[in-house]
Amino acid sequence: MNRFDWFATTMLPSASKCVQDLLLTFAFSLASAWADDHPMFPHHDYCIIGAGPSGLQMAYFLQHASRDYVVFERSHMPGHFFALYPRHRKLISINKRYTGKTNHEFNLRHDWNSLLSHDSRLLFRHYSPDYFPDADAMVHYLRDFASFLNLQVHYNTSIIHVMLEKDTKAWNGHYFFLTDQNTQLYKCSVLLVATGAWIPHQVNFPGSEYVEGYESVSVDPEDFAGQSVLILGRGNSAFETAENILGVTNFIHMVSRSRVRLSWATHYVGDLRAINNGLLDTYQLKSLDGLLEGDLEDLVLVKDKKGKLHITLRFYLENHNSSEESVTLPQDELDNFATRAPYDRAIRCLGWQFDFSIFNKSVGLLHSKGSKKKYPLIKPSYEAKATRGLFVLGTASHSVDFRKSAGGFIHGFRYTARVVHRLLEVRHHGVPWPSSTYPIIQLTNSIVRRVNEASGLYQMFTVLADVILLKENATEFEYLEEFPVGVLQDLEWRTGRKVQNGLFVIMMEYGKNFSGPDKDVFYYNRAVGEAQHAWQSNFLHPVIYYYKRLPTEREMRLCPPDWPLPRPDAIHHIVEDFLTDWTAQNAHILPLRRFLENCLGIDLRMFYAESCFLFALTRQKLPVICQQGYMRRQGLMSNERLRQHAVEAGLLEDYAAVDFPKEPEEDTALLHDPLLEGRMMPNHHLQHLMSTKDEL
Repeated sequence: MNRFDWFATTMLPSASKCVQDLLLTFAFSLASAWADDHPMFPHHDYCIIGAGPSGLQMAYFLQHASRDYVVFERSHMPGHFFALYPRHRKLISINKRYTGKTNHEFNLRHDWNSLLSHDSRLLFRHYSPDYFPDADAMVHYLRDFASFLNLQVHYNTSIIHVMLEKDTKAWNGHYFFLTDQNTQLYKCSVLLVATGAWIPHQVNFPGSEYVEGYESVSVDPEDFAGQSVLILGRGNSAFETAENILGVTNFIHMVSRSRVRLSWATHYVGDLRAINNGLLDTYQLKSLDGLLEGDLEDLVLVKDKKGKLHITLRFYLENHNSSEESVTLPQDELDNFATRAPYDRAIRCLGWQFDFSIFNKSVGLLHSKGSKKKYPLIKPSYEAKATRGLFVLGTASHSVDFRKSAGGFIHGFRYTARVVHRLLEVRHHGVPWPSSTYPIIQLTNSIVRRVNEASGLYQMFTVLADVILLKENATEFEYLEEFPVGVLQDLEWRTGRKVQNGLFVIMMEYGKNFSGPDKDVFYYNRAVGEAQHAWQSNFLHPVIYYYKRLPTEREMRLCPPDWPLPRPDAIHHIVEDFLTDWTAQNAHILPLRRFLENCLGIDLRMFYAESCFLFALTRQKLPVICQQGYMRRQGLMSNERLRQHAVEAGLLEDYAAVDFPKEPEEDTALLHDPLLEGRMMPNHHLQHLMSTKDEL
């Protein structure tokens, strides 16, 4: 043991939190000076704190890119949170094993538990047959994910202190120094915090000492038989607890500051899910249970001589200078006070918050504001607001899209973790954001394919978007997938890609006035079916923004609060679809293609060689497909199967009975096919081919 280890281990156990910080700072300073000549602790490019789902997901991306990284996990296993919670063991993340489709990306839209990897064995459907799986299946899944992929996780390593030290040699101008429970120091260039939100949220009020916590209350319904129960909170943990004891209690009263937020009305998966809302039935059907609104900080719980709990208000306690034994109860003055009946037990179910305690002030990790204060303050790029090189992943990063999208849940943050990895690849390794380049004629098809398949766009609606960068003269385009729209103004330096001739941004959105706790989402005629009214679509649907130039930082900052992006030069809504299948020729594809044509000023229709030949004789400017195909001696390759298809479609006459020399099946361009030479297609077929309706 060196002198710094001895100093820390002998002093820390008896020190208060404040003194601990001072001692750790002092020990760190000594160790830092010593390390210049005597390196004694490991240095990694990337350090991940936490081996939950988001930590493992980031570890996978770093390992796949062959980066130097390490994961620190305080428990002996990955995903330890799921070994404890939810207390009643049923997850509310859906496990839809069958969709009728074989497309992997599409199926991930309805698989809310799998992490992203190249290994098909690591799909959650192999771990549970249940639509709402047991939490133990998640524990098993995360253990296999870490093991099968051989991720570099240090178990039983609890990071208890994080400091920052400036250094001009470091990637970000400073290093992060981590201390574990054994006072071992670790040096990190980039810190990725994936600890989740695991500290129980508590409200202190007179009598709060009588309240049991969700994290420790009994889960055996028989322990509540014949009792009257008060539950503080109105989220899924509160209703999960109520659902467990609903059939054995006298009654359950639930108190919270805000009204019930139903996920089917808000379209936010973190709000109350239908699987847990049995108490709403018993409340509205007047079967003794009930919901009340009130600020918990105004409450007072008083225990009488029989051990019963009574609700009163802080007002009575303060104005009457009463002791607990003689405090005035509301029913003493108002004999029909709603909560005048005594309770046997009170349970706190107020959710979780992020653990800020391990971060030294030098790190600069701040609280978010308002309803997001339980999360760290971060940018839309998931980097800490005040500290370069510190990124927050997973549930703890939910301040970016709290009560808007799915960034606080596995089916959302598996994609935001990939976003962070791509940003880091550009910043520190010079690897540009992945992209594909296509001829402009493929523009419509590329958008249609993504809006019908992509899971990242679908789950992280209004947060992640595909970006299409137009090349010079609009002859080609570059397609970037799942970029965070909150930093669109920085797209060039964050991706290593240039914006030269305008761009399209494709994302998924709900209708502007459709979601909310006070909205009736089941009203008659709630869906739109006509393409001309697509802008009034309520349910999740694709929206395409067109910008002639990249929006500026000021435009992004002044963006209206209910708009994800500044006002575009043009915008197009693809009308919502009951099957979320945007492939209808007239309702979906044709309006999209016309929108793109209007933005670009070109004809994006697809034509056969015969039509291009006719255009070449009759027009000065040819459609793009003819310019890029026919005029370059390129066309649809002919074979017997395609020829037969054309005959069956009525586009060619059946020459099978005529004695012609046999043509080769492959490597012959349709536009040079001898079968077509000297045999002009009948005029009515040409008209059919060239009609706007059918040339899609």
